[in-house]
Amino acid sequence: MVTLASLSYIVASVLFILALRGLSHPETARQGLNFGMFGMALAIITTLLLPQVGGTFWILIAIAIGGSIGTYIAKTIDMTELPQLMAGFHSLVGLAAVCVAAAAFYHPEAYGIGTKNDIHFASMVEMSLGLAIGAITFTGSIIAWAKLEGRMSGKPIVFEGQHAMNAILGVSLFLLIAILCLTESSFIFWIVALLSMAIGVLIIIPIGGADMPVIVSMLNSYSGWAAAGIGFTLHNNLLIITGALVGASGAILSYIMCKGMNRSFISVILGGFGGEQAAGGDDDHGDRNAKIGSAEDAAYIMKNASKVIIIPGYGMAVAQAQHALREMADMLKHEGVDVKYAIHPVAGRMPGHMNVLLAEANVPYDEVFEMEDINREFAQADVAYVIGANDITNPAAKNDPTSPIYGMPVLDVEKAKTVLFVKRSLGTGYAGIDNPLFFTDNTMMLLDDAKKMTEDIIKALE
Repeated sequence: MVTLASLSYIVASVLFILALRGLSHPETARQGLNFGMFGMALAIITTLLLPQVGGTFWILIAIAIGGSIGTYIAKTIDMTELPQLMAGFHSLVGLAAVCVAAAAFYHPEAYGIGTKNDIHFASMVEMSLGLAIGAITFTGSIIAWAKLEGRMSGKPIVFEGQHAMNAILGVSLFLLIAILCLTESSFIFWIVALLSMAIGVLIIIPIGGADMPVIVSMLNSYSGWAAAGIGFTLHNNLLIITGALVGASGAILSYIMCKGMNRSFISVILGGFGGEQAAGGDDDHGDRNAKIGSAEDAAYIMKNASKVIIIPGYGMAVAQAQHALREMADMLKHEGVDVKYAIHPVAGRMPGHMNVLLAEANVPYDEVFEMEDINREFAQADVAYVIGANDITNPAAKNDPTSPIYGMPVLDVEKAKTVLFVKRSLGTGYAGIDNPLFFTDNTMMLLDDAKKMTEDIIKALE
């Protein structure tokens, strides 16, 4: 039975790897999800059939309850709320790690890691790390969810001496983990848990909304490492492998996100980004004047264009304008216009957010291009249609060394002959930085809700 279980776990591990491989491209994402579901089903069935696993009835009850809740959420969640959902699920993984660590600490005999007050030292180290990482993931993910959901300000929350305090708490946590491993004190166990939860809050509150894609992927990595740590405690090779896959892939994704923003990963974790409005605010634009246009103006310009590049952003997600956008693109293509979509790696509130929304609207995958593949085409485009984006198109990132986003790679939309900018107002974006693109000669501002403006353009095209 042990040999068969090991073989099943190996197959499940391969399926998980294939799942990650499939999720690397929209065209294979559905197949990747199927691989992941089959792998998880195989892993659960194999675990339930192990001779040392008891309480199968209650486990099945728990699976039924959790599965029902998950099914309901999957069927009712809006695509625009996926970032919040991801953050919420990460918090549950962290909480699960804390609960398993507590169960193993108080009943080590059930896990084969020793006896009460005489737990194997290696198991204590593994358990303590899983506890700490899980607790940090739990509270950090809750704060991320609250910021994404709008339950708390998306601006960085900073105070004097914050970094020094975080450093002291971090060192204290490592010392307490060492003491816990040596003494197996119940009091220290819960101090470690509470201190880790406090650190989870403190390392996320200074993060501004513009860095949320990095934070979501980082918390994903944390949840994986927490699972891997608990896998060692449970002597479950599959949990170790799965946790390591999630942890490593999340870390790599975080690196990719930081590279896409020209940001140091450490600076994102420790410093926050943007959030405060730049000098001038929403209403003070000095002597600059923006050219305000209408849906009819935009329809005329795009209908007579030969090439249009669409740049979606978080505003499109909030307005749920992706279906109207695809309808508009279809009408333009019917008129012989070459239409493409340009995706910035940190557009939205989680990695791949815009890709998911466009896929929901059945936008053809071959029309969607990443920044590095399409940036050179803006100079040949007649129109750049920016819908709900801001910071990812801000030319200050390239030509203003004093800007907080200086050095961040952005889409070169200003090179298009005409820039149609759909936005509710001339206010700053989520990073709180003015966008000089609003006031250039080739930009026409379309000030309205993204969905309503796009629908009005569709009517004008008709």
